[in-house]
Amino acid sequence: MSATRFFRLLTTLAMSSSSSSSSWSCTKCTFLNSPSQKLNCMICLTPLSTPSPLSASSNDEPKWACKGCTFLNTYKNSSCEICGTRSPSSSSLLGFDYLTDSGSLESNNNNTNNSVGSVFFPLRRCSKRKAMEDDDVIEVDDGSVKKRNEIESKGEASGSGTAFSCVKILTYNVWFREDLELSNRMRAIGHLIQLHSPHLICFQEVIPEIYEVFRKSNWWKEYTCSVSVDASQSRGYYCMLLSKVGMKSSSCKSFRNSIMGRDLSVAEVEVPGRKPLVLATSHLESPCPGPPKWDQMFSRERVEQANEAIEHLRANPNVVFGGDMNWDDKLDGKFPLPDEWVDVWEVLKPGDPGFTYDTKANPMLSGNRALRKRLDRFFCRLDDYKLGGIEMVGKEALPGLSYVKEKRVRGDVKKLELPVLPSDHFGLLLTLLPK
Repeated sequence: MSATRFFRLLTTLAMSSSSSSSSWSCTKCTFLNSPSQKLNCMICLTPLSTPSPLSASSNDEPKWACKGCTFLNTYKNSSCEICGTRSPSSSSLLGFDYLTDSGSLESNNNNTNNSVGSVFFPLRRCSKRKAMEDDDVIEVDDGSVKKRNEIESKGEASGSGTAFSCVKILTYNVWFREDLELSNRMRAIGHLIQLHSPHLICFQEVIPEIYEVFRKSNWWKEYTCSVSVDASQSRGYYCMLLSKVGMKSSSCKSFRNSIMGRDLSVAEVEVPGRKPLVLATSHLESPCPGPPKWDQMFSRERVEQANEAIEHLRANPNVVFGGDMNWDDKLDGKFPLPDEWVDVWEVLKPGDPGFTYDTKANPMLSGNRALRKRLDRFFCRLDDYKLGGIEMVGKEALPGLSYVKEKRVRGDVKKLELPVLPSDHFGLLLTLLPK
């Protein structure tokens, strides 16, 4: 029922229950009260003997009809004296013709105005927002409405300081090869980030083109990056760190002996409700077997870089060092870890070789010479955290994508059609728990 019809019905009932001579008209709202209503108006509760503030006003003074209860208010009132609904003129500049037009209420019933109907919300059809308070909902990119706490639980809108139940860290060599579906591969890595929602990320082999693909992705805005936009365009390829928790500081230390421009990237991050954590990544010197001697393995340089990195990090009580270590235990020996440091894969996956570069398991590399190595690793020293789990990611081929690789077999060149994966390496996802 409209407000106008509701008001008219009340008037009709009042007039039918008593004669016009015995009823009395309220001096404020003009409602006809029955004789039994002797003290106050049944509608606005104005005392019978109290003169209406409107009685002193001129009959020619402009008035506006309340869209909540139909009461005619003077123009000087910004809200209805009866129900409190705001005047239409409070949100827009309307002419007097609208304010004094007795038909304006019904003629504008189809016009939406956020100042109207606040008193009569129960008459509205329930919407999908009804059960949610305005402060508890967020409209996301696809137009749907979600509760704020559903988003914050995924780390998308945090900042409340609530202690994290776990910390997830991803390390990934994203492979800088530009001619092999680079954009599609980087988007696939982005999908993995959205799927697993790591709090911290270590990337290796980032080039300016990869940085731009990442920077334009939806997930990027959730993270702080250790490499600025300007710096991202000034180098051929590099490592970088991303954090969706507070990044207190970041730095980059070049290795003294690197002929490939390798360095150590470090960031101090503040995990809500937990002790600060130091995150580091690196891409240690790569072996380059090739003609004429096939002996450019750079093992000595790699070992020196490992020692330099650990020495730089060892003073911190909570450290995670992850990246492409290019490590070969047979060639390089045991990784030089001090006491209280652990190789995460060895601790959590004993007996599992953990090959992250694997020409057998990665079909994109099946045309290469056979090579299976645990090149990517996590090393930790933790006083206030403990290891929760570790897994490989990025092991699935991208649907509908393939590339052609030429391979020489017994003097003949064969063309192999091979699937495309996110990278030539698999990524590692580490989970830390509080002690």
